Amino acid sequence: MTSQADAVTWPMYGHDDMPGSDAITLHHGTNAPAPVRMYEMLYSSLVSQLLVAVADIGVADAFGSHEEICHVDELARRTGSDAAALYRALRALASVGVFTEVAPRTFRLTPLAATLRSDEHGSMRDLARYVGLPERQRAFGALAHSIRTGQPSFDQVHGTNWWTYFGARPELSALFNRAMGTMARMVNSATLESHDLSDARRLVDVGGGKGLLVSTLLRQYPELTAVVFDLPAVVTEAAEVIAAEGLQDRAECIGGDFFVSVPAGGDVYVLSWTIHDWDDKDAIAILRNIRAAMRDDGQLIIIDEVLPEGDAPHFGKFEDIVMLSLLNGHVRTEPEFVRLFEAAGLRHKETRGTPAPTSVIVAVPA
Repeated sequence: MTSQADAVTWPMYGHDDMPGSDAITLHHGTNAPAPVRMYEMLYSSLVSQLLVAVADIGVADAFGSHEEICHVDELARRTGSDAAALYRALRALASVGVFTEVAPRTFRLTPLAATLRSDEHGSMRDLARYVGLPERQRAFGALAHSIRTGQPSFDQVHGTNWWTYFGARPELSALFNRAMGTMARMVNSATLESHDLSDARRLVDVGGGKGLLVSTLLRQYPELTAVVFDLPAVVTEAAEVIAAEGLQDRAECIGGDFFVSVPAGGDVYVLSWTIHDWDDKDAIAILRNIRAAMRDDGQLIIIDEVLPEGDAPHFGKFEDIVMLSLLNGHVRTEPEFVRLFEAAGLRHKETRGTPAPTSVIVAVPA
């Protein structure tokens, strides 16, 4: 218990500089006492946990439409939830702009809440469920191990590495691939709007997943042909996605291992949201294989986060902690990318910032 003499007055201030403040609006800001701000930061993870929970339960899907106003008792009936507990969850989320309480115990979707619908264009529901996987959360709970040792806490908690663990569990791999598909739709297409590919004729998407980026680019550039290159089990799904788009005559889906080789003959190679998964040794091996396959007049486009120096806020600085906990990779600064390219026989040409957290990093043969 806190005595009256020890109690801290919690004034109401703006909340502009706390990590995650673009998505999380709490009640106290930069002028609040440091213990108050720390208290809020420690509890801010509850917003993420609530988002994961309502995504898993399917609360946003329970609304018949974006415009429907629904009493919590009806939402509880539709989702098989406890009405009192669901109300407490929605009330908390409404306070940060996810759902809105339009009348006592009665809610409507907001644009943020709508992203958790399964049928929404750019749905984030699968990503939310992936973020909340207990396997990930247990690794984050052991983050001190990674900080002490420099090694992934995931391996220490689960007794094996990320790739082996997920490879042995098809249901988790499927969720992972769907979540990465969400990232492809959200980040890649928006990012590549800043890079003109009208002169490209054959594009190779290395680690291309389910082919969503290739599908987007083929629709945008009618003269383009493409290759989706990924593990054999993954490109089977990519072939289905591309066939459903009617683009199979302009795209190949090739299975393989980018540590061994990548398909030759492309004038543009793309590595999207991939290179940060790997340490420098592995990253250089991937880049060398791309350079060996690339035409001398070709180019490599990396879509990834590029970290600013110093205290400047950037989502990638927290994505880097995900890499520290789960994998051996890390999110890089531009000078770190330049060093990777030089070791792989490539030359950094330019880095373009975008409205997304990612940048477009272009390299050409040295």
